Amino acid sequence: FGADEALSVDLPYSRRAFSVPDNLYVIGTMNTADRSLSMIDTALRRRFDFIEMMPKISLLENKQVRGVKLDELLRLINARIEALYDREHTLGHAFFMPVVSAVDTDDEGAAWQELKAVFKNKILPLLEEYFFEDWGKIRLVLGDHKKSRKHQFVQEDNGSNNLRFLFGNEYKNNNYNDSLSIYHCNYKALESIEFYLGIIDIDNKDKIINEESDVPLVKSTDME
Repeated sequence: FGADEALSVDLPYSRRAFSVPDNLYVIGTMNTADRSLSMIDTALRRRFDFIEMMPKISLLENKQVRGVKLDELLRLINARIEALYDREHTLGHAFFMPVVSAVDTDDEGAAWQELKAVFKNKILPLLEEYFFEDWGKIRLVLGDHKKSRKHQFVQEDNGSNNLRFLFGNEYKNNNYNDSLSIYHCNYKALESIEFYLGIIDIDNKDKIINEESDVPLVKSTDME
């Protein structure tokens, strides 16, 4: 309204003219990780300015729950998701804001309960969806392969005894793979602080970039 190339439309029922003032800004949000919206996404990008909103890990700095540094926790999880999947599926900082709120009130008990709830109800179900229940990759994201068994959320059983129990002693005659793995979800691990500490307890943590930027979080050579 009021601009040189202004347009107006007639409303279908009242038949009154309708136009938008020039000081109105339309702001919308969308999750580009949802590939079902890809065609809409392409159409919108031709008509609007896009501002990428990546996780703001800086909002979690100096926030700890029983020794677990929230910024390191999210940074490492996202680095692994980016390496195994892509950067558009990294987790947002919003998941941890209820934990931050509890930390800011000096209520460590509430912060601990919030951290467990975030993993059980949000992060773990999302990882299952991301990796289509590829439990081996979920183990890598959570660092379960480096934890003691009781502190692993995804526990792996690949012993030949389990296969013989399931398929009988002659299963090898059918050329089944001896490395077949069976996975179990250990929800008791979420009650242990070692589960969370184990996620960030990795070798060569200094190679993880601390600044939020477009530079890959892990060098490709480090994944070999």
